[in-house]
Amino acid sequence: MGWSKDVVIIGGCGHAGMPLAIAFAHRGLRVGIYDVSESAVKQVNAARLPFDEPGAAEPLARAIRSGMLVASTDPALVGAAENVVVVIGTPVDQHLNPDPEAIPRALADCARYFVDGQLMVLRSTVFPGVTALVEGMVAKLGRKIDVVFCPERIAEGRAMIELFTLPQIVGASSASGAARAERLFRLLTDRVIHLQPKEAELAKLFTNAWRYIKFATANQFFLIANDCGLDFERIRAAIIQDYARAADLPAAGFAAGPCLFKDTMQIAAFNNNNFTLGHAAMLVNEGLPLYVVNRLEQRCDLSSLTVGILGMSFKAGSDDTRSSLSYKLRRVLQFKAGRVLCTDPYVRTDPSLIPLDTVLGQADLLLIATPHPEYAELATAKPVVDIWNLRGQGVRV
Repeated sequence: MGWSKDVVIIGGCGHAGMPLAIAFAHRGLRVGIYDVSESAVKQVNAARLPFDEPGAAEPLARAIRSGMLVASTDPALVGAAENVVVVIGTPVDQHLNPDPEAIPRALADCARYFVDGQLMVLRSTVFPGVTALVEGMVAKLGRKIDVVFCPERIAEGRAMIELFTLPQIVGASSASGAARAERLFRLLTDRVIHLQPKEAELAKLFTNAWRYIKFATANQFFLIANDCGLDFERIRAAIIQDYARAADLPAAGFAAGPCLFKDTMQIAAFNNNNFTLGHAAMLVNEGLPLYVVNRLEQRCDLSSLTVGILGMSFKAGSDDTRSSLSYKLRRVLQFKAGRVLCTDPYVRTDPSLIPLDTVLGQADLLLIATPHPEYAELATAKPVVDIWNLRGQGVRV
C-alpha cells in the first residue's frame, strides 16, 4: 500500500523519541509523531523543543519547515506509516515492581489503527518478555505485523551524535523483522547487532544496571575514605593516572535519572528479587543524600542555617529532573535545616527555584547537587560542599 509517512513514533515528544524523529527526518524520511501531550505537540509543530537537547533545535526547525516532520494527538496517524516506533517505557510502582502490561495497555488506545505489513519497533527499555507480549497482542488483533525490540542507547545531551555513531541492537524473533529493522536503522548507523528479543531486552537492562553499580562502587569508596577523614578524589586520581585497568572508575556523586535505578530494579524483579549487587547499589546510591546531610549535622547546627542547593536536574547540563536525587536532598534538608533554597540554570518547569545570585546572597552553606559547569568557578567565600569535585578542591564532607 502507499504510505503517507515513512515512520510514526508513538510517544515521540519525549527525550528518547524526539531526537530519533529528528534524526530520521534529517535522513530524508517523512516522520510523524503521535503523542498524548497537547502542549508538547504544539511546541514541536511550532519548531520548538519540549526540552533541551544540544544539536537538535536547528534540524527540528528544518524538518518542520520542509514538512518532513509533523506531530499530532490523533492516534489515526499510527496507521499512516510502514514503520511504527513505540517509545513507551515499563515503569516500576512504589514497591519497585515493574508493570509488564504497561506497553500493551498503552498501545490498546491506537491498536485499531494498526495495519497489515507494518514493522513495529519497541524502542524504550522494557521488562524481559514484553516484546513477546506485544507480538501476542498483535496476533490476537489479527494483524500481520513484524514486532522487534531495538533499545534506545543514547545519553541525554549526546543524542544527536550517538544516534549516528553507536551500534544499533536489533532483537527480532523472525528473519523478516530482523531484516526490516536493520534496513531502517542503517539509515542512521552502519553497525547493527542482531539478538533474540529477550537477549536484547536484557542487554538494555544490563547496560543501565552496570552503570548504576559502577557509580555505587565509587560512592561506597567515597564513604569509606570520607569516614576516615581522607579525600576520595585524591585517591581516585592516583588510581586512574596512567593505569588503564582503573580508568573507568567514576567520581563520587548522586547517581540518578529516569533509567539506572528503575532498570536495576527490573532485573531484580525478573530474577525473583535475587540481585544482590543491584540491591546493594540501590542502598548506596539512594542513601548518599542522607549520608551527606548526616555528616553536615555532625559539623554544624543545620537548624540555624540557610542551605543552598545548586542544581536540581539529574545530570550536568540537562533540564531533566526525573528521579533526581537533588529533590531527595531537598526533602531531607527541609526537615533538618533552618531554610532551604534551590536553583538550577537549566530547569524552567519548577516554580520553587530561584536565581543563583539570590541563593548565593542568602545561603550560609552551599551544596553542589548537580555538577553544572556554571558552578565550577563560583565567586563565593561561603563554604561549599562539592562531592563531585567540580571545583577541583577535593571531596570531603
